[in-house]
Amino acid sequence: MIKPDGIDTSLPSPARVYDFLLGGKDNYEADRKVAEGLLEIIPSMRLVALQNRAFLGRAVRHLVGEAGVRQFLDIGTGLPTQDNVHNVAQRIAPDSRVVYVDNDPLVLTHARALLTSTPEGATDYVDADLRDPDAILDRASQTLDFDKPVALLLVAILHFVPDEDDVHGIVARLMKRLAPGSHLVISHGTPEANPQGASDAADEFTRQAPTTQITPRTRDSINRFFAGLEPVDPGLGYITAWRPEGPVVPPEQVGLYGGVARKP
Repeated sequence: MIKPDGIDTSLPSPARVYDFLLGGKDNYEADRKVAEGLLEIIPSMRLVALQNRAFLGRAVRHLVGEAGVRQFLDIGTGLPTQDNVHNVAQRIAPDSRVVYVDNDPLVLTHARALLTSTPEGATDYVDADLRDPDAILDRASQTLDFDKPVALLLVAILHFVPDEDDVHGIVARLMKRLAPGSHLVISHGTPEANPQGASDAADEFTRQAPTTQITPRTRDSINRFFAGLEPVDPGLGYITAWRPEGPVVPPEQVGLYGGVARKP
């Protein structure tokens, strides 16, 4: 069924599946069916979503509080929830500027309604696909100053781009436009913690959403996204081990690598 706002509720959306796993309410039956199928394969999938969100928060707090970054480009934003990027950043530095990018119409509708900035800062919303980096950068330049450092956030999005779409080249093109002192933040699904579970979960997602292909990648493949950049301690590893603020969840329960690196 296609709603008046152009949202096809019969097709699952990665953003809405993620919303369901986080305990949100902005999802439909098709999204819940995918999530329930994933939970049968990996019972800790809700924990995966929560830990991914926690990693994003820790990375943003580091970038604002320690690295002095005041501009963020968040691609594959997902539906608004608690502690969105601009909430975290502007709590520390009210003049932070954030551009959210997604190609899900429901995400953009909710973002425009809910993601409001502080008076000193700015938020903007771009309807674009990660596979079109030039369009993203051109639109984002209306809010962000690319002569100053920008944090590029690619959190749990790159595994939705297959190798044949030159995913490493896309990231390189995005980083090329950013000034020295910019940072890259990535979290990415991997088969290395739970090979069978990762493979079965990817197959299940594609079975229910044939237009969505998931490509879990090895640590070496994910590390290639950071080529030419300076890793921020502790480097690339499981997201739960990146500057944890509590007990570290075992990697086999999460299955996402994450890291932050700086452009020299």
